Amino acid sequence: MSHPPRSPFWLGLLSPGLAAAAGAACYVTLTRMSANPDADFLFRLTAVAVAMAIPPGIALWMAVRVFRARTASWKDWTGGGIALLALGLLWVPVDGAVRRARQAANLALAGVPAPEFRAADLDGNEHRLSEHRGSVVLVNIWATWCPPCRAEMPLLDELARERADQGFAVFGISTEDEATQQDFRETVLSVDYPLLLPQTSDGPMADIYVETARWPANFLIDRDGLLHPAPSTEQPFSALEAAVDRMLAAPAPASP
Repeated sequence: MSHPPRSPFWLGLLSPGLAAAAGAACYVTLTRMSANPDADFLFRLTAVAVAMAIPPGIALWMAVRVFRARTASWKDWTGGGIALLALGLLWVPVDGAVRRARQAANLALAGVPAPEFRAADLDGNEHRLSEHRGSVVLVNIWATWCPPCRAEMPLLDELARERADQGFAVFGISTEDEATQQDFRETVLSVDYPLLLPQTSDGPMADIYVETARWPANFLIDRDGLLHPAPSTEQPFSALEAAVDRMLAAPAPASP
């Protein structure tokens, strides 16, 4: 005698939480195991999406069996409906993969002009990238909640001071609001290089600077105003320092 199919109610009801927990556990585990988190982000986010799909997927499979047996009750419809909605959580890793891919493409740009910006810093002073033509510029994308950013910023501050007389400048850009950044500077960490606000006098900054999916991220701009890939922030800071020194050793562009 065959048994009636099991109701998807409880698994469906719990599927949003289970999907989120499975995704988080998968991401943390794979990130810790990764030898190069920058290179395998697409694999990790794909694995996260698969892990998140399992609980609601099983609940939907159970719901289909119940519906086919024509024994569905309001509980079965509820469980199946919640499981279907839980699949919408897959947008989180999918969106993350798309944004990371865009940012990876931006960070890999080489030999192309860096987009201009005219932006105010936290003290109200205005800065133009074009004013630093002839200098080497590092643009650091950071966030107040980002532990690696907090670790890197004092090193960038020291590098900026030590190389200033060689024609080196650092700008920090965070997409967070001014009040959040001001509070961070006053209570957590202060640096001497300018921290720019993303909303410029000409409108929002170019996407290359604000379309960010990982923090921190660095853009290196040579004396001719051209972008160059910076060493990954997963590498020791000495790799970034060496890249800056190589650019500083290059001759300045001829005056027009």
